Amino acid sequence: MLRAYYNLTKPGIIYGNLLTVVGGFLFGSAGNINIVSFIGVLSGTALVIGSACVVNNYTDRAIDKKMQRTRKRELVTKKIAPESALVFAFMLGLLGFIALGLLTNTYVVISGIIAYVSYVLVYAYAKRKSYFGTLVGTVPGSMSLVAGYLAATNRLDIAVLILFLIMAAWQMAHFYAIALFRKDDYKRAGIPVFPLVKGEEQTRRQIIFYISLYLLLIITLTVFGGASNTLLAVMVTVSLWWLLVARKELGNNSAIWGRAVFGRSLVALLALSAMLSVDSFLS
Repeated sequence: MLRAYYNLTKPGIIYGNLLTVVGGFLFGSAGNINIVSFIGVLSGTALVIGSACVVNNYTDRAIDKKMQRTRKRELVTKKIAPESALVFAFMLGLLGFIALGLLTNTYVVISGIIAYVSYVLVYAYAKRKSYFGTLVGTVPGSMSLVAGYLAATNRLDIAVLILFLIMAAWQMAHFYAIALFRKDDYKRAGIPVFPLVKGEEQTRRQIIFYISLYLLLIITLTVFGGASNTLLAVMVTVSLWWLLVARKELGNNSAIWGRAVFGRSLVALLALSAMLSVDSFLS
């Protein structure tokens, strides 16, 4: 039963977001690490994301039943009662925001609230109604990197905006790639993802656009956000590799192409988190 509740939090999403929290925090701290804030933003973010994912499982259980990759989720198979899931979500969210409030700062708490509300309410509604739901989903998806940075700096500056936009561009390419090779699943569930509405060719062009934007924003982070030239060199190399792979495989089967681009997107995110984490030692 503990495993079922653990799975309900979508641990893969939590771990992926914590990577960006670490990157954002270490980038913002510039070598001056406040261990209390670090523990606070890590634990609080993990709990808040877990809570939001449990709520998402609750609201999406009818959709999940129709999709191949989600039909075995705990609420679909009735391993956990819906009411119990909501109680669990409330407890996780409460503990998460307490941790953020006591151990970090107001900016982090506000970013957490924005992420939570935009994910469980705005995104949950938008994805059912329009392909713009993916764009809406970039707001909560970008907040972990931002929260890490804000926990370290306790200030709003140009780097906050650039980091947010970097994550937004990455997510658009990442999730459009998923939509390509999961298109049939989304069709069965009645979710109007971009490939179903605008077609595969237009989706491919959008992905290439967002990878290019990701590259430009990395350069912007160096020029205006204080990132090192070493970070710039590594991330430009990774981004160009991602972009060249996408362009080279443009003529392939869309599902195969989407999986290839998706795989490279994970490398791009891991590289970004790693380089942000060590950036203060490279300047």
